[in-house]
Amino acid sequence: MSNEQKHAGSCFCGAVQLTVSGDPAAMGYCHCESCRRWSAGPVNAFILWKPESVKITQGADNIGTYAKTTQSHRKWCKTCGGHILTEHPSMGLTDVYAAVIPSFPFTPDVHVHYQEAVLRIRDGITKLKDVPGEMGGSGESMAE
Repeated sequence: MSNEQKHAGSCFCGAVQLTVSGDPAAMGYCHCESCRRWSAGPVNAFILWKPESVKITQGADNIGTYAKTTQSHRKWCKTCGGHILTEHPSMGLTDVYAAVIPSFPFTPDVHVHYQEAVLRIRDGITKLKDVPGEMGGSGESMAE
């Protein structure tokens, strides 16, 4: 554990702070309507971690939660409203948004839910119609 890199992150105002450690399970962009509406943007940059790799180090009592579905428990700071992370219990993963951990080298390798994209991105990265087959999706690729 002592050789493991840690990266610190926080909400917009800094009241909630966290660290991530180890290697993420995946990094990419989500184009689904839920992520777009939650992030108030045309695409959401995600970094998925095993839950034990994510530690809230300050402000745990200042975190609000909203679960539109049982698949995504979205978390934000009650002070500034800044989005922090989304827990995905059915996948056993936690999405800490790329912008929350600025020191982490974000190197995406997939676009998910690209069939719902409102902003087409031509970056040479794999575009999946929905999600990978191992996550219950079709795993079907799409053209840029």
